[in-house]
Parts: sequence; structure tokens; C-alpha cells
Amino acid sequence: MSAESPETTFLEVTPYLDWDQPAVQQFTSEAIGDATDPVDKAGRIFVAVRDRIWYDPYTIPANDADFRASAVATTTRAYCVPKAVLLTAAARAAGIPARLGFADVRNHLQTDTLREKMRGSDLFPWHGYTEMLIDGRWVKATPAFNAELCARFGVEPLEFDGVHDALLHPFSGDGSEYMEYVRDHGWFADLPLERIIASYDGYRFDDADTVLDEKFA
Repeated sequence: MSAESPETTFLEVTPYLDWDQPAVQQFTSEAIGDATDPVDKAGRIFVAVRDRIWYDPYTIPANDADFRASAVATTTRAYCVPKAVLLTAAARAAGIPARLGFADVRNHLQTDTLREKMRGSDLFPWHGYTEMLIDGRWVKATPAFNAELCARFGVEPLEFDGVHDALLHPFSGDGSEYMEYVRDHGWFADLPLERIIASYDGYRFDDADTVLDEKFA
């Protein structure tokens, strides 16, 4: 970690958190509107990333450049890692120190189509989330699942108040076990893309975008 303060280190532009680009600037401006308080800004940015970009676990970008926040800001579908990249970059653009976090999670309500692509596994390695420094505290938030998709699965969408962590639901709407955090990889100042892609070894996403499960369509 840099010897600089978090207010400096976690506001920097990086290769993937390229918040100085027009696409990220525009996304952030539209998201925060007239908000001036960091808590309010963080909440509005979270909702914008959560709902303006549909969660699609099959859209693993083929090009490194597509993981940059400036590319994610102009797309309509993405999975958890690019969405966390955009949330982190937009938070920095709004003056909120932010960094990326990753954890292996188990999805107990995984669809059959996705399970097949993951060789029968329900473990999602390197699930992405964001940590924001708000009022002197690091708060975690994952903007992965958009509200409409949550409704299809009978789960309330995550809400982020800027004070409490907003991580994936442990249970679905009917009380069934849903998401389980298995291993936390910690935080990163920029996207560790090579390590993330290496963790997908054996998964088959090359043709997945043509066979979307109806719940994700």
C-alpha cells in the first residue's frame, strides 16, 4: 500500500479505474444529480450501477479493455467484476475514496445453464465488490444484481445506505439458502485481472452468450 493517505491513494486514476474519462464522468454526474453529501452520493451511484447495467454472468469480456470503467459505463450488461470496477471508479470520480474487493462466493440458487458452463460448480471465484471510505469508515457494497433480476428470483434488491455493508443476500425470499461468502481475497487499488481470469480456468463461457438462461435473458 502507498504511504500516502487513503484520501489520496484511493482517489487515483488507474488503468482500469479510469474515472477521468468522459464516459465515467457522465455516468457519475447523471447518477449523483444534485447530491452533495458523500453518503447520498454513494447511495445514488450504487443504485445507478446496480440497475442501469443488467447483471449477466455470461458476459465475460474477451478484451482487457472491456474491463475498464470507461467501457463498463457505456454497456447495458455486465457481471459482478466490471460492475464493481464501475462503482469504484464512479465513487472516486465523486470524490469518495474507494477500492476493489473480491471474495469467492457460493450460489445455492444457481441456474442449470450456468452450472453447466461452470463444470457443475456453484462456486463463483473472485466475486467483485467495492469498499468506500465514508465518514472515516470503509463500507462494502456489491452492485451486482439489478432490481428487476432480483424480483425474478424472489429476492429484495440490495440497498446501500452508505453506513452499513451491502453484500449479497444469504437467503432468498422464501428462506432458502442463497449466497455464501467462502473466502475473502481482500482489497486492491486496481483490478487484478490476470488473477481473476486464471480463476475461471475450466469454465466454459466462450459460447454462453448465445444460450442465455431465461431467468437472465
